[in-house]
Amino acid sequence: MSKTGRIDFETQDVAMPSLDQPLLRQWIVEVAASYGLTVRRLLYVFMSDEEILKANNQALGHDYYTDIITFDYSRDEFISGEMQISLDTVASNAELLRVPFSRELLRVVIHGVLHLCGINDKGEGERAIMEAAENRALQLYDKLTAMKSREV
Repeated sequence: MSKTGRIDFETQDVAMPSLDQPLLRQWIVEVAASYGLTVRRLLYVFMSDEEILKANNQALGHDYYTDIITFDYSRDEFISGEMQISLDTVASNAELLRVPFSRELLRVVIHGVLHLCGINDKGEGERAIMEAAENRALQLYDKLTAMKSREV
């Protein structure tokens, strides 16, 4: 295993979304490092609303749709986990928020990493902390994208 660990992307019952996987991996590793953590093993599984509803019910006893479920297997300074993401809910949220699907998908992808880094969003005031962390991470993604486009 490499020093920065392993980050994989899979699909369950949907097509793989268009992602610059090498750039995503770099971004995720840098976000984790900004919290003093190292990526050990991350798995992203993209799926439909139907599948995430089943997963949410089976794993958490929740009978509702969600954009992401994060399973945390982290230990010490290493983050590990599985993130299950409903592309249907991401698309619905993007439409509702009037943002591009690709941008909302990035937000959800990093949302799971931020949970693994110890940021919560359920308690009082925590949602604002999570949103600020997401926004900082998205700014970093934009910088990495700009740097990559200058290299070409």
